[in-house]
Amino acid sequence: MAQLILSLNPGSSSLKFALYDTEGESLALRSSGNVQSIGAAGPCESHSLAAEQVLRESIEMGPLDKTRIQAIGCRVVHGGDQLKSSTLVTDVVLQTIRSLGQLAPLHNPISADVIETCWRLLPKVPVVAAFDTAFHQTLPPVAAAYAIPFQLAEQQKLRRYGFHGLAHQHVSETLVSLLPQNADPPRIITCHLGSGASMCAIRDGKSIDTSMGLTPMEGLVMGTRSGDLDPGLLLSLIKNLDMSTEDVDALLNHKSGLLGLSGLSDDVRVLEQAAGHGDRRAEFALDYFSYRVAKYVGSYIATLEGVDAIAFSGGIGEHSSTMRSRICRRLKCFGVCLNEMLNAQTHAVPAACISSNESKVAVWVIHADEELQIARETKTLLVAGS
Repeated sequence: MAQLILSLNPGSSSLKFALYDTEGESLALRSSGNVQSIGAAGPCESHSLAAEQVLRESIEMGPLDKTRIQAIGCRVVHGGDQLKSSTLVTDVVLQTIRSLGQLAPLHNPISADVIETCWRLLPKVPVVAAFDTAFHQTLPPVAAAYAIPFQLAEQQKLRRYGFHGLAHQHVSETLVSLLPQNADPPRIITCHLGSGASMCAIRDGKSIDTSMGLTPMEGLVMGTRSGDLDPGLLLSLIKNLDMSTEDVDALLNHKSGLLGLSGLSDDVRVLEQAAGHGDRRAEFALDYFSYRVAKYVGSYIATLEGVDAIAFSGGIGEHSSTMRSRICRRLKCFGVCLNEMLNAQTHAVPAACISSNESKVAVWVIHADEELQIARETKTLLVAGS
């Protein structure tokens, strides 16, 4: 009887899931899906209920027998300074995940609820927590540290942790398998662009810099998040406008980014349509987004001392050929050149090269399969512990 791994990927308002057969060297996808619009106004009130729905359907209505589920892997956004790699969940680990909710309030509590639901329904099945911060544990101190008093940073664990690690790891490993095998490992920049967006500089398969920091707010401009800001701006909001910390949090996490710049939407598809009809603020928001991505690429080329390949992933990175063109036009000085015909044809494909033959840098579009990476992490941990 085949043994299966169930991957659970909780988002702020969704729960993606995928079931993999563990027989053989590779993981074979059996089924997958996505429970969306989770919340008070949605069809499913909570992530716990969504997880229960997924588990019960898998056990009772699907082709599965619960005894065939070998393990469950669950994505957790923040592992902090304590949980540095994928980990078998215990009571202590679960308590730590919940305590780190102060750094990832939209995600960690949700993952903890999902894990508890798995324990309740399948108490004998091990659950592995796969952390988005784990891939970035290799950041060198100069990339991880903030320039604040050393003792304060040490005591409060204030450092750059980075996020989207499962996506960056999957994309980079996929890309390495597709590139020509040379003596020197490729220098890669991954651009995971969606409503949440981040970038990563990867050398020898390791993350050496990434755009998100202590929290997922740092870095690129995103759908509703501001990205990098002058800290003095925050002080000004608090002092001059008498804003509370809750007000500032709501402003920078939920009302800024593409939504704030355009005054219209946080969805690039909506903005591209509006810009095409002459909406100047929509056009400015799109231009700003491409500018910030290209700016980070340039800085990471300096960090890597060159670049061999750039990969786009995420909802925007995978599906907006227009945004990829905007970004790569700004990178011509580094020898980046797209084949626009290939660029326009890369919808819904796992991986495609879109650079021209003349390009000095390979440019790829790669689907970031976080569920598969979760399953891989889970299987690796189980094999190591057996």
